[in-house]
Amino acid sequence: MRTFNIDFFGKRKLFLIISLAIIVVGLIFNVIFGTKLDVQFAGGAVIKYSVDGEVDQNDMQALIKKTTGRDCSVATNQLIATGENQITVTFAGNKALTLEEQTAIADTLTVEVPERTFEVVESSSVDPAMGSKFFAKCLVCFAITVVFLMVYIAFRFKKIGGLAAGATAIAALVHDVLMVYFAFVIFGMNINDIFIAVILTIVGYSLNDTIVIYDRIRENERLMPKAEISEIINKSLNQTFGRSVWTSVTTFLALLVVFVVATIYGLTTVQTFALPMMFGVISGCYSSLCIAAPLYGMWQVKKAKKA
Repeated sequence: MRTFNIDFFGKRKLFLIISLAIIVVGLIFNVIFGTKLDVQFAGGAVIKYSVDGEVDQNDMQALIKKTTGRDCSVATNQLIATGENQITVTFAGNKALTLEEQTAIADTLTVEVPERTFEVVESSSVDPAMGSKFFAKCLVCFAITVVFLMVYIAFRFKKIGGLAAGATAIAALVHDVLMVYFAFVIFGMNINDIFIAVILTIVGYSLNDTIVIYDRIRENERLMPKAEISEIINKSLNQTFGRSVWTSVTTFLALLVVFVVATIYGLTTVQTFALPMMFGVISGCYSSLCIAAPLYGMWQVKKAKKA
């Protein structure tokens, strides 16, 4: 098995600068493009039609906007199981879609696109206040999860400084969450329940990688009681480097295949999940190797100097 000899601890400042630079760039994009909240969180209305053939997404959007006088977004997709085409019309804002508006849209589509038959599959409205409450509850749940994870890690690795291990692992998770969030912002994807699903998946993925590294650090501290913390961290990271990288590469390739297939078949929901997940996997590997463990080492060095 190939052995590595990378000075992770010695390059810790470089890794932190890279992460901070990416975060600054992400914040700039966030200021420029803004955060797009989905109807689930911002409120609005959604109406979904089944169509007996292909339609042009931009033409549909122009027709519906002209009919209702309201801004909307239109997404088209095809169900693999049945081959049925669907269009999803989303109206953001605090105004529900009235029955008269739905009837007007149906009449317009029948007149302007006579060669196609449109049938309403689903129609729903979300109050902005309810959407905001739902979003706030999601954030609270995530915060509670972070607290429990920190307590768990601190208890599991109490022999090597549980608080340091827990705090630095959470710092790495926050880093990964920001990377996923910036991916949503840069690619113009709406923040919705898929965003929450991606965040929770990446948190689990990244945390598992970090725990494996901390397990190795704990074992090496037992085997090398007189060694410097920098030596222990470098040895531990080099021992787990191959596993972390290859696991991330295979996961990334699997997600890439999913994304390509979803793009070919127009599965927008799957695309919205797979694309930020690819960024999250890369970030999770990087943060475990280059953020969590080096920060832990810095914490321990500072603690030793004070002692």
